[in-house]
Amino acid sequence: AALNPWDVMLCVSGTAIACENALVVAIICYSPALRTPMFVLVGSLATADLLAGLGLILNFVFQYVIRSETISLLTVGFLVASFAASVSSLLAITVDRYLSLYNALTYYSERTVLCIHTMLAGAWGVSLCLGLLPVLGWNCLHDRTACSVVRPLTKSNVTLLSASFFLIFLIMLHLYIEICKIVCRHAHQIALQQHFLTASHYVTTKKGVSTLAIILGTFGASWLPFAIYCVVGDPEYPSVYTYATLLPATYNSMINPIIYAYRNQEIQRSMWVLFCGCFQAKVPFRSRSPSDV
Repeated sequence: AALNPWDVMLCVSGTAIACENALVVAIICYSPALRTPMFVLVGSLATADLLAGLGLILNFVFQYVIRSETISLLTVGFLVASFAASVSSLLAITVDRYLSLYNALTYYSERTVLCIHTMLAGAWGVSLCLGLLPVLGWNCLHDRTACSVVRPLTKSNVTLLSASFFLIFLIMLHLYIEICKIVCRHAHQIALQQHFLTASHYVTTKKGVSTLAIILGTFGASWLPFAIYCVVGDPEYPSVYTYATLLPATYNSMINPIIYAYRNQEIQRSMWVLFCGCFQAKVPFRSRSPSDV
């Protein structure tokens, strides 16, 4: 079959995603110091995005090398589970950042660690169930009229996935608004204690709020077009519309390691140690909390 340029771009995107996130996973596994709840969540996100990148590559290979309905269901289910785990991990990171500010005094307790592990277990469990639905029969292989814009998923299946995304997006939006309120309130209290508002307090607060806006804006801009099109789109529409909304969604997994991993000083230090082996940091290691945005 002739190569579809959109499939080639998805495969290239998957390759970049897999390489970026494989490095993050390797760094976190290599560095014993990166065992705090924050890095556990970042590792979960990187693992999910790594699997999503591999899924895009496998989907391309099997689409043009081995044509099989069974393999098609498996690859689509694998992609659904991987991207669902990625979005769920982003929600868990948002919840963790909120807890680190709201319960700052008790954040580094055993209860927090248990909460993080419970969130991750629930996120991956739900994502696995969503990925298994097409394999277990919720597909349109035997009923073309039930197909959605993403074959072989049914309309009801993609509606469920889109509704889940909208719910997660609204929860993240609410939590980030609360985080911004807490950050602004803390900055104002510090300024009052020092009896005046300094430019540094204003700049720090503005930088923190801007970072949160960039994080949420990137997530929404990547996934919202595809989620909306899955609900309003018709399978009779040209497939280019599906590709044009799906490709930006994959870019979120490409941007995630830049936002959540490579900007972190501990990740950067561990990267030097991993590649050089002889790098000696002049600054003592300090594990930052998720509230450091």
